[in-house]
Amino acid sequence: MAVRRHLIKDWMTPDPITIGPDTTLPEADRLMKECGIRRLPVVENGRLVGIITLGDVREASPSNATSLSIYELNYLISRLTVGTMMTQDPITITPDTSIEAAARLMLEHKIGGLPVVDGTRVVGIITESDIFRLLITEGELRHSFA
Repeated sequence: MAVRRHLIKDWMTPDPITIGPDTTLPEADRLMKECGIRRLPVVENGRLVGIITLGDVREASPSNATSLSIYELNYLISRLTVGTMMTQDPITITPDTSIEAAARLMLEHKIGGLPVVDGTRVVGIITESDIFRLLITEGELRHSFA
């Protein structure tokens, strides 16, 4: 029996929501919460330049140990942009790469998702959730033939 090789293009989320580096952190936070996602590829002139996660946005949130007023804090945070907080030149993967290779990269680098690129253009995103979906689907298929 031949082992089926699972490719990124079959399990990724195609055409993910992207943002520009000049997007404010509050706007990125709102977009992620509204869309139920935890990471956004950052694109400039059609080219991937970074990635920002919900964790990055939370990291920029104010500490309780500040002497600034809530108004000053909100003003400062509203001026922060994604470009200042994003991970620049993120690790990427191509659509024809195996799921196993993506999982290995995520595990080695302790990251939860990878932008999928074709050249410099973002064509998708693969996350831990997509890999879990594959495992569950495979498990269900095995049980139905057992």
